[in-house]
Amino acid sequence: MRRDATSRPGTPGVHVTAVVATTCGAVLVAAALWDVFRTLLHPSGQGRISTVTSELVWRALRRSGPRVRRLSGPAAMAVVTMVWAGLVITGWALVYLPQVPRGFSYSTGLEPAQRNDLLDAFYVSAVSLTTLGLGDVVPVEPWLRLVSPLEAVIGFVLLSAAVSWILQVYPALTRRRALALRLHALRRAGTVSRLSTLEPATAARLLAEVADRVDHVHVDFVQYAETYYFADPRESASLASTVSYAVELADAARDARAADVRHAGALLEGALTGLAEVLDGQYLHTRGTTEEVLAAYGRTQG
Repeated sequence: MRRDATSRPGTPGVHVTAVVATTCGAVLVAAALWDVFRTLLHPSGQGRISTVTSELVWRALRRSGPRVRRLSGPAAMAVVTMVWAGLVITGWALVYLPQVPRGFSYSTGLEPAQRNDLLDAFYVSAVSLTTLGLGDVVPVEPWLRLVSPLEAVIGFVLLSAAVSWILQVYPALTRRRALALRLHALRRAGTVSRLSTLEPATAARLLAEVADRVDHVHVDFVQYAETYYFADPRESASLASTVSYAVELADAARDARAADVRHAGALLEGALTGLAEVLDGQYLHTRGTTEEVLAAYGRTQG
């Protein structure tokens, strides 16, 4: 950035520019941190930035081959993490920019007059966020020496958030795939056609178990919205491919003679309705019936 007489510190134009840059930087940092909070800590699990970014990555990869499509979930998480880091680095760079070079000390061999202020601001921001501490450009202004370590703390928070995110998401994926495998096994055993021949207590317990697992997956989709974008490795482990059998189980239980079986079937039907509502509200937007939404889920993920 070239310096001239119109950009001397203390002039009104420079002061306004500094305030605007600092304000914009603070807004970017706050937006990134709020999105991290909404994604990882808020009960809804839906940060706006992470949700939009994940959907864009998924849409870009879903038309590729199966091998590439399976990377959509991990790729979305990686891109979201980079977006968060990029917003924080850019935000802090805007905070530093009005103070470059007079607010910083340069090591021997670095001539501030021959350097680019914008690049230096981004450099200092990236080094601070990653806690590298190279020491070739360091803040000397008292308030910069106080706030610069704050960016390092934010960098540590982002690293911890990324690790925490992984630890939260993969157990949710395990629960979803376990439900899919259970439904696949029930389909292979011909459970729908044999439901009327089972002991009422056994049939009711089986239906209640499936309903409980569906409820767990419902909660996972609410709290970990990004799990929707993970493709399952096999059809038998894909809930999108097997959830239709849960609908068949609920339909078969509706006509059962035993009241316990009908009640358990109603529980399963209610669980499937709840799952369909969250799938339609967050991802599909079909406004259809439970069966239509779950069918659309199968087509979209297929």
